[in-house]
Amino acid sequence: MAKKKDKESKKARTEAKNKKALEKAAVKDKKKAKKLSQDEEEDDMDIEEMLANFKREQENFEKINVENVDRPDQRINPCMFVNPAHGKRELMMFGGESTTQETGTTHFYNDLFVYSLDTDTWKRYTSQNSPMPRSSAAVASHPTGVALIHGGEFSSPKQNTFYHYSDSWLFDCSSKEWTKVEQKNGPSARSGHRMAIWKNFIILHGGFRDLGTSTTYLNDLWVFDITNYKWKQVELPANHPIPDARSGHSLISTAEGAVLYGGYTKVKAGKGLQKGKILSDCWYLKMKSDLGSIRWERRKKQGSQPSPRVGCSMVHHKGRGVLFGGVYDFEETEESLRSIFYNELYTYQIENNRWYAMSLRPQRKKKNFVQSKSNRNKDKELEDILNQILDKANLRDAEDDDESKVIEEQLNQLDLIDFDDDDESDKKSAKSYETMSTLPHARFNAATAVVDDTLFIFGGTVEIGEKDYPIDSFYSIDMNKLDGVKVYWEELKEVERAEKLGEQDSDDEFGDEDDDDEDDGEEEIVDSKLEAEDEEEEEEEEEVEEEYEIPDLRPWLPHPKAFETLRAFYVRTGPTFLELAISSNRDSKGKHLKTKSFELCQDRWWERREQVRIEEDKLEELGGVEDVIEKDTSKTQRRR
Repeated sequence: MAKKKDKESKKARTEAKNKKALEKAAVKDKKKAKKLSQDEEEDDMDIEEMLANFKREQENFEKINVENVDRPDQRINPCMFVNPAHGKRELMMFGGESTTQETGTTHFYNDLFVYSLDTDTWKRYTSQNSPMPRSSAAVASHPTGVALIHGGEFSSPKQNTFYHYSDSWLFDCSSKEWTKVEQKNGPSARSGHRMAIWKNFIILHGGFRDLGTSTTYLNDLWVFDITNYKWKQVELPANHPIPDARSGHSLISTAEGAVLYGGYTKVKAGKGLQKGKILSDCWYLKMKSDLGSIRWERRKKQGSQPSPRVGCSMVHHKGRGVLFGGVYDFEETEESLRSIFYNELYTYQIENNRWYAMSLRPQRKKKNFVQSKSNRNKDKELEDILNQILDKANLRDAEDDDESKVIEEQLNQLDLIDFDDDDESDKKSAKSYETMSTLPHARFNAATAVVDDTLFIFGGTVEIGEKDYPIDSFYSIDMNKLDGVKVYWEELKEVERAEKLGEQDSDDEFGDEDDDDEDDGEEEIVDSKLEAEDEEEEEEEEEVEEEYEIPDLRPWLPHPKAFETLRAFYVRTGPTFLELAISSNRDSKGKHLKTKSFELCQDRWWERREQVRIEEDKLEELGGVEDVIEKDTSKTQRRR
């Protein structure tokens, strides 16, 4: 019995001990929970404050910083494009790269610069929401007011590692805001590709991708729909002829699609080896809204053409392409590469598929334009005639009170073109710039763009020996007058020093053998050109003859006279172009028809510009024409 009582007593003590421990733990947990609750209440943040912080972080991320600068930093291979918004005379430039000569390190940029032609000022835009730093990307600006940038390249400072981008970004040219295009199945990573626009599409073609051990060149074709912001690859029939894969080519917009010219690719040159090849073929991309109906058409070579070259991408201007500079590589082996650099200026007429060399013309004496009584009478007479034509066709827009101002606005616009607008810009900015009578120094990969009728040329590179020298420069050329090159800035000291040293080294090493080497180089260029021609797909080559007259594809239209300004041409031929506009725009009326006739007149004037220049040059050779003055028929004069 005693033993049984001891067991029960021990069990009771254990239960009491456990109960006491549980009570103690519960008190402890209660205290701990109370303390944690107090801490959480102290640490908890008001929800409105949290939202305000998120908003502040987002604003800092999207904030656009703007600063006035004298000019962009020196760089090569940026994207340069024109603000497509109506009335905005702005040049825009994004990204690029530069290499420090002393250390050999390369830096890539992701800032954006905007140059205003009206104020002659540069502004720099930066934001955390910008695309990553890059160079050699492709860009196209669309009339809706946006620009699209795709791809590009980036490398480590010593260029030991290399990277290609595959992303696409939309840039709002008004607000200067960036938006990334979120699409996984878009064009692959690449550099050196080209883009153009057609209606609501942005076209992308070609490019290359460096894989380290080899380089892959591309020939795929993509379109970006500006209405839904989506990429789609164009699938062509299996037996349909297409351009060879390439990069660094030209792709310019046309009314029917786009024209592709030239480029660079690499072909097999033995086991595991590749050899560079410069292309000089031309293709017309016939666009359709039904993407399945898009087709390539190869264009025949005809007339005089630029010698083969690369690094000279064309820009579009009034129904033609404008090409500057370039480089031709020859004697390419595993150990050496020699090059010829160009500073020539060419135009390519899209309609007649012909090239024309452009040369600068001597500056004529400038005159101040004063609206004479005779000119005012002609302007009023033109407006009355156009209104009579519209009344006769019952197309006058009586509800539009501003219709009478259309002609005045058009003629005022032409006054800015025909009479020295550059001088006015200089007066506004209080800056004066040198004007060269020769084209800029030879180079390749210069960035070019046309604003109104002015060609802008930025930067570029020249190779001397085995070293690349970037050229820090900015120029403009009036495509109407071609009376000189306006130099905003130009740094050529390093290039000139290297060229001088290169000439001395060449003299010391080769002596009189230089002439023979140059001849050999010229022979190789000719041989290369002949080889390229032999590779045409059994097309009949036309005989190349020096042309003194440019064929007129539309001889029924009025033709500009020698030294006739665009303004004078419009005053003389406006009624003819209005009747043409009425016949081809059945649903339009009033000021819309006047605007269309104005555009048709401009297109015709630029279409025949090269032929008119030939005629003007002949007249100047005969008599040395300085100025052409129109007779004031409002005054009677006696001749003695």
